[in-house]
Amino acid sequence: MTSKGGDVIFLLFLFLAIFKSILGQNWAFEINKDASSIDYPRDSLSNFTEFARNYGYTAEEHTVITEDGYILSVFRISKGKNCRGRIRQPPVLLMHGLLQSSDSWLDAGPSAGLAFLISDACYDLWVGNVRGTYYGRRNVRLNPDTDAQFWNFDTHDMGKLDVPAIIDYILNETGSSKINYVGFSQGARIFFIMCSETSGYCDKITVSINLAPAVRVKYTRSVPVQLLARFYAVTEPLLSSPRELEVLQKGGFIQKAASFFCKDSVLAGTVCRTALALIDSYDPDSILTQTIRVLFGHFPGGTSARNLAFFGQNAIAGRFQKYDYGPSKNLQVYGTIQPPLYNLNRTNIPVVLIYGENDLLVDSKDVQWLSTQLPNLIEAYQVRRLAWTHFDNCYSQYTKKTIFPKIHKYLQNYSKEGSV
Repeated sequence: MTSKGGDVIFLLFLFLAIFKSILGQNWAFEINKDASSIDYPRDSLSNFTEFARNYGYTAEEHTVITEDGYILSVFRISKGKNCRGRIRQPPVLLMHGLLQSSDSWLDAGPSAGLAFLISDACYDLWVGNVRGTYYGRRNVRLNPDTDAQFWNFDTHDMGKLDVPAIIDYILNETGSSKINYVGFSQGARIFFIMCSETSGYCDKITVSINLAPAVRVKYTRSVPVQLLARFYAVTEPLLSSPRELEVLQKGGFIQKAASFFCKDSVLAGTVCRTALALIDSYDPDSILTQTIRVLFGHFPGGTSARNLAFFGQNAIAGRFQKYDYGPSKNLQVYGTIQPPLYNLNRTNIPVVLIYGENDLLVDSKDVQWLSTQLPNLIEAYQVRRLAWTHFDNCYSQYTKKTIFPKIHKYLQNYSKEGSV
């Protein structure tokens, strides 16, 4: 992996590694699946189904194959442990953000993780993954370790191919004609790309609830994320091997180092909390130390250099536009020198936007701009907690009080009771 951008983000971890080396302590980054809770939190070592089972929930793993052969694991909690009523219809699809996976919706635990909260509210919950994560690192033809073509993707492909394949699978499995959609950051971005670039799939969604939607990212204030995305915007065309094209993967040096250091409660509450605040912003006491110990077992979860380059291009251009190949190839691919904009007018279904003022990755000005582009916006809701950050949407202990009531309200408005 090309690690210059990643090293910028996790500079504190690297400094700590040097510090511990000076002290003469041998801290290996190997994670033993049989490690005791004294070493690694059980949840940080658990996959989605294991994590759910840790708290008495039953989760199923399903396999979705996209049109171009990517094999994606999708998880289902058909009824939450605390659901006492009838399951509401249609099913709900929950999609993660950049460098995350489905596990991010569990990391805050059963009192705050949105996968737990939504399923406990009696929804048939499906939790998706996109290509390039550790749950989407397979293809029917391509080997991610030897075929560079495997990593030739970005959010355009996720929106045009991954999400439609997941939707079709859910509809086929459940017999429903539509779903409700909840997307965070990149998960919201790929929803809008799907509506722009496909025919009929937007109409298969009853309501789309978008948390911190990373659509236009003109005003992103996170310096580490800007550096990382712009670094790959410049260097991605020069990269050729799978080792270079796979970025910040689970099991890579950065993730293993983060998981290793952050398993320690003291370091998790200080160094690791500071690392999150450097990437995003600071919300005092919002993310519990135990959640930090857990989340770095699953984050970062991997993506492609091209995907980060695509975010970097959009940030530099200040437009929600397609991938920029350069003037000559743009003419061949698009028929224009400049990449065309995505057509947000095609998102004609009911849309809800939820955002925070203290979010350094998705600035409120970009969300407000997005709200003016949508033909069927129901509400653009600013979270009342002024310190609310980007990562809070997944990991905050206050999720149940801050954003879940709004999510639940709109899911209820666009749902009806079904079977027990």
